[in-house]
This record gives sequence, C-alpha cells and structure tokens, in this order.
Amino acid sequence: MKLYPDVSGRRATTLALDAATVLAVVLFAWLGTVVHDGVEELTAVSTGVQRVGADVEGAFRDAGEAVGGAPLVGGDIRDALRDAGRDTGGEAAAAGREGDQKIRALADLLGWLTFLLPAGLLLSRALPPRVEQVRRMTAARRVLRGGDGELDHLLAQRAAFGLPYATLLRHTKDPLGDLQVGRLDGLVAAVLEDAGLRGSASSRGSRA
Repeated sequence: MKLYPDVSGRRATTLALDAATVLAVVLFAWLGTVVHDGVEELTAVSTGVQRVGADVEGAFRDAGEAVGGAPLVGGDIRDALRDAGRDTGGEAAAAGREGDQKIRALADLLGWLTFLLPAGLLLSRALPPRVEQVRRMTAARRVLRGGDGELDHLLAQRAAFGLPYATLLRHTKDPLGDLQVGRLDGLVAAVLEDAGLRGSASSRGSRA
C-alpha cells in the first residue's frame, strides 16, 4: 500500500491535508469535552438540593427522636415527624438525585454530539478521496513497477497523447520527437509523475 506520493509538491500537500484533518478531529474531541464538562457543572444545583433535602429529613428525624420518649403520644409524634421528613426533605433529596442523573446523561449526549457530528461530517468528506488516492497510487505502482521495452513504449505513448503539455514539458522539450526516436525516459517519468510516483524507464523498478 502506498500512502503518499513521491512527487514532493503533492506529498507536502497530502501530508498537510492529513495533518489538518487529524488536528480538526482532535479539536472537535476537545470541544466535546468542554461542552460535557460545562453541562456537568450544573450538577452543583442538584447536589445542593440533595444536601438540603437530606438536612431537612435529618432535622425532622432528630426532632422525632427527641420527642419519641414522651408518654402516650411520643411514638405517634415521632412517626409523624419521620413521615413529614420523608415527604419534604426525602422527596427533595430524591428529586436532586434524579436531576443529577439527568444532567449527567445530558452532558454525555451533548459532549458526544459536539464531537461526532462535525467529526463525522469532516471525515465523510475527507476520507473517500484520500482512500481513492491511496488506491490509485497503489495500483499505479503495481502496474508501473518493472516492465520491459514494449511496456515502456506503451507508457510513453500514453504520456505523449494523454497527459497535459505542462506535465510533459517538465520532463522533455520534445515529447512527440522523443516518442518517434525512442527516447522514452522523459515520457515514462511524466506518466509516473501523473500517478504520484517518481522515476524513469530505467529506474522505476527499483523506486516503485
């Protein structure tokens, strides 16, 4: 598998795009963490409600214990105070615990959404062309590796008749003349450059 082009300009561009994609994913993960932690800070409210509810329930319970020893009605008063504590402070503490769980669940959901939505959109745009580039370069390297004179001539023909002139002129001043007289190195090198590879008719077997 060939991950990066041999041609320096294309290689630098591909490396920069890969680095930018990775950095963007890391940034989205950091933003997701920030959102999660920010929402989770709201649990301070539910924690306070739990604490107050527990204190109220404890106060009623202590009051019930204090009067529980009174003759005749002490036990009834104690039970009534305990029930009142459960109905007020106990319910408030339970509501605080439920709110705490909901806030934490919301923090998890929003944190993941903040990370996954933009990261997924970015990767859905960046990965397919990158995978296709790797597939094309890998296939080109396999096809263009080695070869004999007949293959070199076919590749030179493809270069002369199919590649942009700007690409050809980087390797030969007279593409058609070279093809006519059998000077194939420059034309084959142009084919390799077009595929993101580097080399010539004489060297591509070792460089592929």
